[in-house]
Amino acid sequence: MIIADEVKRLWPSAEIKFILSQQAPYAAQCPYPAVLLEDTPTKQVKAVNQIMSDYLPDIVLFDASGRKSQLVHAHKLGAKVIFLSQHKRKRSRGMKIGRALVTDCHWVVQPEFVIGPISWLDRLKLKLINKPAPLNIGPVFTQPDASTQAALLAQYQLTNNEFVLFNAGSGGHKVNGELAADIFAQAAHESYKASGITSVMVFGPNYPKSLPNLAGIILISQLDNQQFINLLAASMAAVLGGGDTLLQAIALHKAILAVPISKDQSNRIAACKLKQLVMACTAESSEIQDAVKALIKKVENNDGYELQCKASDLNGLNVAIREIHNVYDRLGDKSCG
Repeated sequence: MIIADEVKRLWPSAEIKFILSQQAPYAAQCPYPAVLLEDTPTKQVKAVNQIMSDYLPDIVLFDASGRKSQLVHAHKLGAKVIFLSQHKRKRSRGMKIGRALVTDCHWVVQPEFVIGPISWLDRLKLKLINKPAPLNIGPVFTQPDASTQAALLAQYQLTNNEFVLFNAGSGGHKVNGELAADIFAQAAHESYKASGITSVMVFGPNYPKSLPNLAGIILISQLDNQQFINLLAASMAAVLGGGDTLLQAIALHKAILAVPISKDQSNRIAACKLKQLVMACTAESSEIQDAVKALIKKVENNDGYELQCKASDLNGLNVAIREIHNVYDRLGDKSCG
């Protein structure tokens, strides 16, 4: 969605189509023309291939999904094939010879210091088939903008750089049987009581319950990416899980407490901590509360982190659009979809 929005902004005449499962909770909210399938598109091989044959796209983005035969079909139609991966297993899948041969761009939505480099053997294999190594583009997000941020701050009666933002991902993660969002909300409540600094808790679209009644903190059911990024950019500090929002917060140079809320997040958080980009703790409620106090103290004492990645461009959207621009240039003046 983020990439599609930016493509549409830069190339208003571009035609965009999504292929989604009708079972996906976000399917009905897609603002672009979408074909809804009975199951995940990865399993609907013939249906997806037929849609591509009818649509004849110039570029197809496979978001860490898709059968090899679907990539092959897109390639045979003359489309530029872009494959996105977000962790080592998906990256390895994208580098398999059958897929790599028909892939024009392989983007990894992680910085290399988090996911690590590919092996020398994979690098040699790609060189032998004349394909580039996967490109680490980093997290993809919409840049903050002044008007959206001002409207959000007014809506929730917040002041720039005077609140702590809490978010445990999409809201459905559980830690030892308890919803991580509930653990974070309680930590937000305790943080406000201890410091008097406003706490904002964003629960996420997958939070399965009604919002709790916690006095003194601002509770938000969910925000879209643009809204969340603008609120994150305006915060004095953030308490986050180890998902995509963590890397987005790093790219925005925020003071961060990172808490793993799923098994695959611990290594990512450890890599960020090693770079002195975050503080970290476990998902124990009392430990989060103590760590939040330390985080606020560091911010108030101006004892920030040595943001070693500050000079680099960690927003993958900029890299993705640059790559798509190169593809459009190669396609010439024809209408793109």
